[in-house]
Amino acid sequence: MYEWSKVIHLLAVISWMAGLFYLPRLFVYHADKAVGGEADQTFLVMERRLLKAIMRPAAVVVLLSGLWLLHVLALPLSEPWVLLKLLAVTLMFGFHGMLERHAGEFRSGLRARTGRYFRILNEIPTVLLIVIVIAVVVRPFS
Repeated sequence: MYEWSKVIHLLAVISWMAGLFYLPRLFVYHADKAVGGEADQTFLVMERRLLKAIMRPAAVVVLLSGLWLLHVLALPLSEPWVLLKLLAVTLMFGFHGMLERHAGEFRSGLRARTGRYFRILNEIPTVLLIVIVIAVVVRPFS
């Protein structure tokens, strides 16, 4: 059961991360499109489908399977690497929430951010992923 839990968790993480990398890239190109135009409508559909069909379900599975693994492994929350991972994962969920908010702005016709903003924003999940992998594999501060 433990091995299958890890498989489910890793597959969900990979799916979620793909969306966290791709959605800001869609925003980069969407930011300069005219509201209501054909390209705008295409990007809205792509963003909605990515969020609804991939990112949200994957995030839920990541959360539930991660909590399950935390319980099964009885990882002590006093371990610095566990705290570091949990902090980075919490920030990743916050980043997901920020992307949801930006998608809502696009849906409402608001174009308050530039493509450059979204290019910079696109680096956040990479940094957080690096921290998470180092925390789990290297287990620093232990």
